[in-house]
Amino acid sequence: MVSEVQDIEQSLTILFSTRPGERVMRLDYGSALDDLVFEPANTSLITYIKDLIKKAILYYEPRVDLQNVEVVPNLNDLLEGRVLIVLDLVVRTTNTRFNYVFDYYSREATIKPQ
Repeated sequence: MVSEVQDIEQSLTILFSTRPGERVMRLDYGSALDDLVFEPANTSLITYIKDLIKKAILYYEPRVDLQNVEVVPNLNDLLEGRVLIVLDLVVRTTNTRFNYVFDYYSREATIKPQ
């Protein structure tokens, strides 16, 4: 069992990793980040990711106020399909600020040698 900031962080991870239509009783819950895996990494994609994040938090995480969204592509990691999404958030009930980093990384499944 977790509470406060840890609960919000887990909720955000679930929100960003859930595809819309995946939840049975809440078909609109989630974000469409998985649909962007094979898109070319450019400025319009980064802007679109920011918009998806803002809308997802606005509609599905009422416990926080979003202050800032940064999408941080590292050129080496970008070629691997990795982007860091850094959020500056304020918890509404306690007025505490915290940062949350979502590691948006899509990699093919591999079988580990035993």
